[in-house]
Amino acid sequence: MMLIDCGLLFPDDDMGGVDKVLPDFSYVLENADRVEGIVITHGHEDHMGALPNLLKDLKTKLIGSELSLRLARNRLDEANLLGQAEFIAVKDGERRKFGAFDCQFFPVTHSVPHGMATAFRTPAGVILHSGDFKLDLTPVDGRITDLTGLGHLAREEGIALLLSDSTNADEHGHSQSETTVGGVLYDLFHAHEGRRIITACFASHIHRVQQIADAALAFDRTVVTLGRSMQKNVALAREMGILNIPDHALRDISDLDDLEPDKVCIISTGSQGEPMSALSLMAANDSKWLRITSNDTVILSSHPIPGNESAVSRVMNGLVRMGARVVHSGHSDVHASGHAKAEELKTFLAVTEPKNFIPVHGEYRHLVAHAALAEKMGVDPKHILVCEDGDRVELTKTGIERQGSVPAGYVYLHGTLSDIGRGLLEDRRVLGNEGVVVITATVDLDQRRIVGGPEVVSRGWVYEPEAGDLLDDAADAAYDALRKVLKDEDAGLGDMEQGMRRAVGKLVSDRTGRRPILMPLVTSQH
Repeated sequence: MMLIDCGLLFPDDDMGGVDKVLPDFSYVLENADRVEGIVITHGHEDHMGALPNLLKDLKTKLIGSELSLRLARNRLDEANLLGQAEFIAVKDGERRKFGAFDCQFFPVTHSVPHGMATAFRTPAGVILHSGDFKLDLTPVDGRITDLTGLGHLAREEGIALLLSDSTNADEHGHSQSETTVGGVLYDLFHAHEGRRIITACFASHIHRVQQIADAALAFDRTVVTLGRSMQKNVALAREMGILNIPDHALRDISDLDDLEPDKVCIISTGSQGEPMSALSLMAANDSKWLRITSNDTVILSSHPIPGNESAVSRVMNGLVRMGARVVHSGHSDVHASGHAKAEELKTFLAVTEPKNFIPVHGEYRHLVAHAALAEKMGVDPKHILVCEDGDRVELTKTGIERQGSVPAGYVYLHGTLSDIGRGLLEDRRVLGNEGVVVITATVDLDQRRIVGGPEVVSRGWVYEPEAGDLLDDAADAAYDALRKVLKDEDAGLGDMEQGMRRAVGKLVSDRTGRRPILMPLVTSQH
């Protein structure tokens, strides 16, 4: 077994306190002795963020570009798990064998430097995994997607199966070049001269950081980084020579008070509205380092990830409320996607000419759209599969077909809880939307009579000071149900609680149309 990436999902707003959503690693761990390694296609959290969670139970090789491995190393170092991984850096175009796997690595352009596509030579033919990519012909670092190398591989050996990034498959045209953002940033810095400028982007988007820094330097501004991941990644990228900011132009956030506000550019984390990120703290006036004023311009050089829209909106509202001018991708081209759109995906299909095709990475609608593009580009519909998590596919000389499935669910993390499960998530959703009703009573089991209550207490269902009659009626319904159950000599406390639950639940539903969580509790007195 060779794994490709090990990422996490960003929790949705309705996930009630969930910090991370991870893959269910049970199938991998059951086959741990077969795992040869993990290919890291690039350094984004949704492709390597779950490495610490897997490697605490697995020791294996990590294979990828030097930058991807350095970013992964930082994550494992924070978790004290460096000893669990053997780091194997590979170069563009390099071909290496890892156990039974004959791999070759091709450069692709993405929104983090040094992404790679991976070709696996197998007895059934070449399997090519694109990684996340776009066809940017003028990238910031000049490192373009290697269509020449991939085309040569397709002509000489053929691509038996292509697995390709589908994130923008339902968007027409071509994605913008990353370098176009640089010109927009320059114009914004010019338009906002005399004001302090705060920018926010992904800490891993080194090319965007470079372009922000270039714009700042063009207007004689000092660059200040804010946020732990931004500070660490900028230091790493400068050390590796892939980020060019002169020493004299880069200062620590602790020096901010010594600098003229209109000669500063702060590059911060938090572009996705993460709750405790540097930008969110600024918007809530809780930042340790600075206070937003009417002389600030905040540039969100990103686009909200699906599910993060409301969090980003809250941050923008907070910044505007404090007087800042906020610039975002809705009214200025301050972001360029790192994923290929439809015309680029068609070009990639034309170059690789796969015999079989499986779209990967994207929502289900993106996979279906990409499958349609593949058919349009001449791939036989019988050789295209739209798969879901856990699907097991066999590649043979004659084609691909499903061969059952393996466990591939989600694991929900909240604080130190390892997996809070879907049941608890549903309870939290109901609590948040419907509230809770607690019904308590005390009975004498020997005499089969009620000696206390029932009492009904509500939180989040109705406002108690204004709903006395409703709560009294709920208590009366519980009382009648409890008396009825007590007449049965064989009925226990559980039966009594169930009787009260049914009676109160019916009243609550009939009178309010709501379904709060009902918690009956009957205690006995002898």
